[in-house]
Amino acid sequence: MISLLSIVAIGFFLGMRHATDADHVIAVSTIVSRQQSPWRAALIGGVWGIGHTLTIFAVGMAIILFNLVIPARLGLTMELSVGVMLIALGVWNVASFLHARSQADAQIHSHAHAHGDYVHTHPHGHSPEAHTHTPEQTPLAWLDRRLANLAAYQLIRPLLVGVVHGLAGSAAVALLVLASIPNAKWAIAYLLVFGVGTIAGMTLITLSMMSAFAYVGARSKWFTQRLAIASGLLSLAFGLFLTYQIFFVKGLLT
Repeated sequence: MISLLSIVAIGFFLGMRHATDADHVIAVSTIVSRQQSPWRAALIGGVWGIGHTLTIFAVGMAIILFNLVIPARLGLTMELSVGVMLIALGVWNVASFLHARSQADAQIHSHAHAHGDYVHTHPHGHSPEAHTHTPEQTPLAWLDRRLANLAAYQLIRPLLVGVVHGLAGSAAVALLVLASIPNAKWAIAYLLVFGVGTIAGMTLITLSMMSAFAYVGARSKWFTQRLAIASGLLSLAFGLFLTYQIFFVKGLLT
């Protein structure tokens, strides 16, 4: 019983620590940066954890039941999927921000006006009806604008991001310990508790992250407006770094 409790405790705390990996936090930040509610952000973190757990549990069960061994090259390819996903999320956020900026610039421009004998220019803006969003709202991507009213869409994206993260070799921390547990039932219990720890960890991270963002954003509209592009650039840079590491340092191309 003591051994089982030890395995459960290790699984939970390793799961919570695993949620703090840089690629996890960066990817989720690109999604929660668009949220206005800390509790909504916490829900997104929890859904990410569920997606991550689904993949880890599926791979772990295959290892337990069928003695599956993942080839090194396949493992690197699975890691590469995370780098590609981070790049895609980063480009998505940056493109959304630039699109919103171009629309804002189109709303305010200069025209030449004549007043009596004088001709001059001054900035001209469209009527409020043509520019309905408030300054503190974050820009939305094309897909976001069309599917924003679908509640399921808001949860599918973090779920899929979590699934992709679960494929990556970074989850080997779960599977390495799994290989050292001789009892199949205990190994399954470890997988489940590791998943619960990951869900709890990311929920706390996103709740804390968005609470801090909301506190600062309430005092600075500039911060709120730039949050999406900052998270996008960070995701893009880290994704490129991760892809380079997998291709050239870890030797996927060799």
